[in-house]
Amino acid sequence: MYNSGMNVLPCDFYLPSAPDVARNLLGMILVREIGGQRVSGRIIEAEAYNGEADLACHARSGKTDRNAVMYGPPGRAYVYFTYGMHWCLNAVTGAEGSPAAVLIRALQPLEGLEIIARNRPGVAEKDWTNGPAKLCRALEIDRAMYGAVMCSDASSLRIEPGEPVSDAQVIVSPRVGIQYAPEPWLSMPWRFRTLPE
Repeated sequence: MYNSGMNVLPCDFYLPSAPDVARNLLGMILVREIGGQRVSGRIIEAEAYNGEADLACHARSGKTDRNAVMYGPPGRAYVYFTYGMHWCLNAVTGAEGSPAAVLIRALQPLEGLEIIARNRPGVAEKDWTNGPAKLCRALEIDRAMYGAVMCSDASSLRIEPGEPVSDAQVIVSPRVGIQYAPEPWLSMPWRFRTLPE
């Protein structure tokens, strides 16, 4: 168990570089409270986007209305809409003013399975939360969660301590879905996944 001394990961957990935070988020627990009920999953895949210099990052062209939260304090939720249909969740990392974030790409569902099933009708359980848009649908994460303080016990969207994952259980590879980015950014090894059980 990550010893934060709190029920949530503290805000300074998110202060290191985005690649370090992405690696360390593996095994931690994403929690969403819906109607007073906990819906949660263990983070099993995360991907780092590391500031304006990273040409795959949403901050590559500077601060906009869309990415403004990335320039704020760490531990906030950067939720964005993509392909005209999908929401995706990121945890803001690094010092305030240095825009970086970690995309939460996949979860292992733990709690609130009936709510997840309701939100993912007709979808096999193994596919409920195995993608960034899928987990947002499953946990009802959308624009309303933009800027949520995920390092606060009072937040309805937060990340709690879990079981750290050993390096032997981690797959490191380039990020996916960023064909627009030139090298070296296209091949940066900033995607982190736990080995399947």
